Amino acid sequence: MKRRSVFLVILILFSRFVMAQESKTDYQKLVKKFIENIKSDNKEAIGDWVVYPLKREYPIPDVTEKADFIKRYSEIFDATLKNEIIKSTPSKGWTEMGLRGVMLNHGSIWLDIEGRLTAVNYRSKAETELRNKIISSQKKALDPSIAFFQTPICILKTSKFKIRIDNLGNNNYRFASWSVEKEMTEKPDLVLNGGELVVEGIGGNHQYEFKKDNYTYECAIIVLGEKNSPPARLTIYQGGKVILSQDATIVSR
Repeated sequence: MKRRSVFLVILILFSRFVMAQESKTDYQKLVKKFIENIKSDNKEAIGDWVVYPLKREYPIPDVTEKADFIKRYSEIFDATLKNEIIKSTPSKGWTEMGLRGVMLNHGSIWLDIEGRLTAVNYRSKAETELRNKIISSQKKALDPSIAFFQTPICILKTSKFKIRIDNLGNNNYRFASWSVEKEMTEKPDLVLNGGELVVEGIGGNHQYEFKKDNYTYECAIIVLGEKNSPPARLTIYQGGKVILSQDATIVSR
């Protein structure tokens, strides 16, 4: 009986080892194909394997579809990033991260378990210049009272409000809001400084919290939610009691 139990344990361990090796072989095939496509600049093939929208660092617009990806391919995959990818091999430089897929080096590129491109966490010189140009344009368009910040975070819109969140530096966040009928070039109806970023777990959900007197303004960004969850939500508390809660769309992030 003991021999049989030992045999079963060995069989189970061996089966798991074989499955792990097969999984490793599968992801290496996907990585190899991706490297080959990058090496040959096969934009069409890569574009078919992108999970859209492909996020870019705000305020650079996200890549929304294949045609957009092909148009911006060289802007995203510059010589530096292409060289990093081409110099890698499926067995060197890429790390399997379970259900999250595989990543290149410290996460500059992510592919899911089916080999689809899910993230490019790299900003080229061209994108940096574009980002700086957009930020400069934003500052010129804003009312002088809020035309200073280090990094723009996002713009939200609810049924009643337009909200802009900026990082003033050293993770000091600012909240500016307008009634939905107003233009964001006008002076804001409300400005709150000293906001904090609160991150929830590893799913990506996070929120920006701002306090004034007995009120707390919470702007939640919902990355991982229920089926019908909105992209964002504004909640206002008075003394810990919810006095307003509105779903929000992310106009720009």
